[in-house]
Amino acid sequence: MKFGTRQERNHSSAECTSKLGAMGDALYVIGGKWKLRVIIALTEGNKRFNDLQRAISGISARVLSNELKELEINGFLKRNVYTEPNVVIEYELTEYSQTLDPVLAELIAWGEMHRAKIREEDKPQEKLTALEAV
Repeated sequence: MKFGTRQERNHSSAECTSKLGAMGDALYVIGGKWKLRVIIALTEGNKRFNDLQRAISGISARVLSNELKELEINGFLKRNVYTEPNVVIEYELTEYSQTLDPVLAELIAWGEMHRAKIREEDKPQEKLTALEAV
């Protein structure tokens, strides 16, 4: 179901409440600073805890541990424990995590567009600052 254009957004109160609830559910599960970054790092082949922590700049071990637990609880990843010859723990994305692929693609595309927009808006300010310095 598409959200629609601004002109098509005359929804009933019940529809609005339903959409807000669904958005709240989605943000609860994948919102925050780190969850989608963890999923992307796993997509790129990082499977062990230390590999993930190195791949995700700025995340602490405690936060990563909590994010991994929450992603596992919500069915996005699976924790595999191998005990021979040494104990090795690896994380892998589940098939269910692939349902986020279109969301991730759209967020990345929007982020790239937004960054370009901000850079374009900053250019006149940079020129003005350069002119003022002369």
